[in-house]
Amino acid sequence: MTQVDKVLYTARTHTSGGRDGASRSDDGQLDVKLSPPGSAQPGTNPEQLFAAGWSACFIGAIGIAAGKRKLRLPTDLSVLAEVDLGTTDGAYLLQARLKVNVPGIERELANALVEEAHQTCPYSKATRGNINVELTIA
Repeated sequence: MTQVDKVLYTARTHTSGGRDGASRSDDGQLDVKLSPPGSAQPGTNPEQLFAAGWSACFIGAIGIAAGKRKLRLPTDLSVLAEVDLGTTDGAYLLQARLKVNVPGIERELANALVEEAHQTCPYSKATRGNINVELTIA
């Protein structure tokens, strides 16, 4: 396992009540009510939070890959992240799809940027070999 040499940031949250609870960051910037996926209850769920975090991080990783090529990315670059919660043999599992929209960038270059981002994004690294992940260019 790779160890962190230098911590750049630490996110701290306090969650109570699980999927029917709430989560708040120590700086107050995040304060969300939680609810089970698919319920009519107000609030978000861990899968939505994971999808939002991963897609934001992935866009940053694409930016790093583009920067190495001295390439300016379109301002409307976006990632649609879909995170499925499911079961296999009674065990809960996640799987994900990241659909990347890079308008104005030729497909071959977009694929190269996405592949490089998938190698460097911390969320992608954390999930590599652990869950099924599908990457596509929109």
